[in-house]
Amino acid sequence: RARGLAGAAAGRRAMWSAIFLLDMKGKILISRNYRGDVSRLAALRFSRMVQESDAADLKPVFTIEGITYAFIAHRNVYMLAVTRHNCNVTMALYFLHCLRNVLCTYLGELEEESIRDNFVIIYELLDETMDFGYPQITDAAILMKYIRTDAHKLASKRGGGAAAAIAPPDAVTNAVSWRDEGIVHKRNEVFLDVVEKVHMLISGSGAVLSSAIEGAVEMRTFLTGMPDLKLGLNDRAMLEAAGKASRGKSVELEDVKFHQCVRLTDYERDKTISFVPPDGAFTLMRYRVSTPLRPVIETRATVTKHSRSRLEYSVTAKARFKTRSTATNVEIIIPVPADVDSPVFQAVAGHKVTYVPEINCFKWVIKAMPGGATVRMRAQFGLPSVEADEDDEEGWRKPISVRFEIPYFTVSGLGVRYLRVLEKSGYSAQPWVRYITRNGDYQIRMT
Repeated sequence: RARGLAGAAAGRRAMWSAIFLLDMKGKILISRNYRGDVSRLAALRFSRMVQESDAADLKPVFTIEGITYAFIAHRNVYMLAVTRHNCNVTMALYFLHCLRNVLCTYLGELEEESIRDNFVIIYELLDETMDFGYPQITDAAILMKYIRTDAHKLASKRGGGAAAAIAPPDAVTNAVSWRDEGIVHKRNEVFLDVVEKVHMLISGSGAVLSSAIEGAVEMRTFLTGMPDLKLGLNDRAMLEAAGKASRGKSVELEDVKFHQCVRLTDYERDKTISFVPPDGAFTLMRYRVSTPLRPVIETRATVTKHSRSRLEYSVTAKARFKTRSTATNVEIIIPVPADVDSPVFQAVAGHKVTYVPEINCFKWVIKAMPGGATVRMRAQFGLPSVEADEDDEEGWRKPISVRFEIPYFTVSGLGVRYLRVLEKSGYSAQPWVRYITRNGDYQIRMT
């Protein structure tokens, strides 16, 4: 992230004049003027706007008298950046969010009181995160290696001078700022998870009204030294770049976002995903797939009223994925009227059905559901006020929600073709690959 912001700040569009932290009344708590071309009067204008306007009416970016303002709000603090130049305001807002994360890491909570108690450390952080209006280091893990709240105390006790106590780590000047030198592990292993969330809205007749897949490649690396990894997926663009478009199934990925460790020049040139990974857990990439989908778990619920005081539900669920996969911890949540009573459930042995009056629903839990399986259950409720609800059924005919997790399966068909680990010492590393599909916003309308 630090290198990404620094790279974006290569031109004049990245120059920001000053940063202000203000309370909710617009009073300046602390500020840092980097270029000297904007005075504190700019913050006073912002203060008047805060006092004269509702918080909901304040725009995050605006220009007054040739000065551009960009701000975010966190708890009872405004974080404001100002400039006289034609700058990239998206970068400024992103920098403010990064600065907020850094301050939260140091202070625990970013509030007016914590700012007043930590002026010294905040001034140090403002100097390190931005220099002459250009963003610099915004990675809290790197900053904490040489900016400590007790750094000056340590230096005075040792008597060795502040330079030795707060010398910047190699990660600040190294091209690989997200990984330290000299990391050693007894066992060299790489764990890679392809995790996909399915968002779907299904009509009462079973037709898919909307669908989308959000995916992420999550990794945990425990590797010695400075390894170089290469990852191959059955991404259509990657296969076409390698001349293998006709071999096997391919997936078209959209809105791909990478971790800063990925070499974007390699990816733009030949769609190769190569990188030096951070140590430990991180998300390598995120993506979206908009291919039309079939329901993963199709659920239908039929509601029948009897003798004007009894309500009966007949619910059927069918797993619409391959038989070699099994969905685990399936939860089907069906809404009911607010004043039902006397619940009676009929379900297959091993299935658990419970009435949850706090949220006006009953929950059907299936521990394991093999692909292609069809299961059914029935529920009966007493309903003293059926007549009162006949004119308004919207409250208890809300969509059914389904939660599930399917290991060793991706609904998009995305797969890992290879994962190579190269390190100058020549050790061998064991890669582990896992696939998981989970529900996102997965809802079925009732009939």
